[in-house]
Amino acid sequence: MSLSEAEFATLRQTIAMRGTVRILLLPVTLVGWSLLAGALVLFNDLPVGALLSLAVLIGGFESIHALHVGVERIGRYIQVFYEGTSDGPQWETTTMAVGPALPGGGVDPLFTVVFAAATIANLIPALLPQPVPLELGVVGAFHAAFVVRLIRARGAAARQRAVELETFRALKSQTFPPRSPT
Repeated sequence: MSLSEAEFATLRQTIAMRGTVRILLLPVTLVGWSLLAGALVLFNDLPVGALLSLAVLIGGFESIHALHVGVERIGRYIQVFYEGTSDGPQWETTTMAVGPALPGGGVDPLFTVVFAAATIANLIPALLPQPVPLELGVVGAFHAAFVVRLIRARGAAARQRAVELETFRALKSQTFPPRSPT
């Protein structure tokens, strides 16, 4: 196996592994969050306690987001550096061409709707102890900031493929000038 073939195989394995971990992190995050939120509902009398369970949601989302960004970046690298010939692999190019044509817009790889719903539900442990306006404002601001982060991350993820494809094409043309036939 040549170095090029080994690199390609390793990159594809990396995509598969990170994709699997990303999907497994969602239920792990939601179970951890729901257990902590449930404990807060039962035993907490401070509204700011809801920030602990919010931190679990944030940590889970940021992990999923980082894995997704990495997978997409590796995919664009493969697309530019390995799929330039007709006899080479075409997985990334084909997937990118099919993706936008999906009716209904396809899937949400960051699970932003799930995280937004959990964030809203996470306000329950903060509201039950009857917070004063200052507590409610602080807790609400942190929750709102996370929802804004979800929206921004979803938008960035929607643009990532096209932006990074062009970036890798530019890098390839600068770093690897066309070779003259020998």
